[in-house]
Amino acid sequence: MLADTWHLFMKYTRITMRMPMWTLFTLIQPLLWLLIFTQLFKNFVTIPGMEGSYVDFFLPGVLVMTALFGSSWSGVSLLREINAGSVDKMLVSPVSRVAIVLSRVLHSAAQVVLQTIIILIVAWAIGATINLDPISLFLAMFSIFLLGVALAALSNGFAIILQREEPLVMIGNLMTLPLMFLSTAMVPKAFMPGWIETVSIINPITYAVESVRAVLISTDGLGAYGFNTAIVFIFAAIALTWAVSAFNGLRD
Repeated sequence: MLADTWHLFMKYTRITMRMPMWTLFTLIQPLLWLLIFTQLFKNFVTIPGMEGSYVDFFLPGVLVMTALFGSSWSGVSLLREINAGSVDKMLVSPVSRVAIVLSRVLHSAAQVVLQTIIILIVAWAIGATINLDPISLFLAMFSIFLLGVALAALSNGFAIILQREEPLVMIGNLMTLPLMFLSTAMVPKAFMPGWIETVSIINPITYAVESVRAVLISTDGLGAYGFNTAIVFIFAAIALTWAVSAFNGLRD
């Protein structure tokens, strides 16, 4: 299974390298949010209860947004392979069934990590104060990777179940902006209406944002990081298990 996952992962990596513009294209919206929203709301930090600059506060949200936009459409390419008959050919081969799903999910998550590194460089260039020590960067990228796995697994699972691109695109839209606005990506919990604060508690995006914020921006330390990352890990494990189960159903 591991060998099959690796070979398929490298296959998707080579495909991505042949079309690098697509990877850069998915960065446009997060970059626009970083450059425009940080200027639009830069005076937000004058409100009592906010500290530092809004660029620093919003950066973890932009990194998570990059994972959202980069991974929530992963199922579209799987759906196209299903319709083209490529998946049927894999199903009659000795390749591991788990590897077919896992390789796609890991490829999408790894691609998201590379995209967030680009976002980090741009944020640093415009004045964001980031903890640049290797441990903090690694821990932040690990959280992003886990979120990428979770979202890509959900997208692939829905692709397998729905078998149509239109509802999959609709679900992809529901997995991006609503999840962002109902998390702590843009404002602290203290500034949220009560019902949004309640939703944010059950929103896994909140925990991804807070885990990145704990090591890159704030001084909350490893305790806050560990708790929030554990929630993201559980989310990723559940999503991946469900996607593999959905694929096994397709095989049957």
